[in-house]
Amino acid sequence: MLGAPNVDRQTRRRDETRREILDAAWAVVRESGWSGLTQRAVAERVGMRAPSLYGHFSSQMAIVDAMFGQAWAETDAAYDELDTRMPEDPREALLLVANVWLELMAGDPERNALMNQRPVPGFTPSADSYTYAVQSMERLHRFFDRIGVTDPDAPDLWTALLAGLASQQNANDPGGERWRRLVPRAVDMFLSEVGPTTRRRKPR
Repeated sequence: MLGAPNVDRQTRRRDETRREILDAAWAVVRESGWSGLTQRAVAERVGMRAPSLYGHFSSQMAIVDAMFGQAWAETDAAYDELDTRMPEDPREALLLVANVWLELMAGDPERNALMNQRPVPGFTPSADSYTYAVQSMERLHRFFDRIGVTDPDAPDLWTALLAGLASQQNANDPGGERWRRLVPRAVDMFLSEVGPTTRRRKPR
């Protein structure tokens, strides 16, 4: 029993150091892009020697993997909070979900790139990190069930619409409203195709 507090303190300190390293990694990426992310650059920002960093992350890919898991975990947490104030009306609910997504992705292009594109050659998320992305997609499926969208292609269509809006916003009008303002029209287009009670059309 006497040793437990020390173990807890060590674990807490290690977790805090890992979070500090991840914060530094995001700062490096936002300044220098994904190509600028190296263990040396992260270590310098944290004030560590590179070998000390290896005790927390064994490689650059391990840092990227933790960033991927963190990004999806935080996004899923944002939508978990959103569930408590979700409108009953399908259109209003979709507008809220879409605007929160655009706020997260267009507000942080580097995070959007890691979550939805392939900015780091050779990176494949680990099973642990990918779990958070799976949880987010499962939440989307439950949301569609809740508002009566039954088309099995709806999640793919929805994520493609939002990813396109975020990517266009980030690439062509960063920090602006050019594609954000199209969210209501995108929602209406989506509902006209796969709205409540609409099932997938049979091929002609």
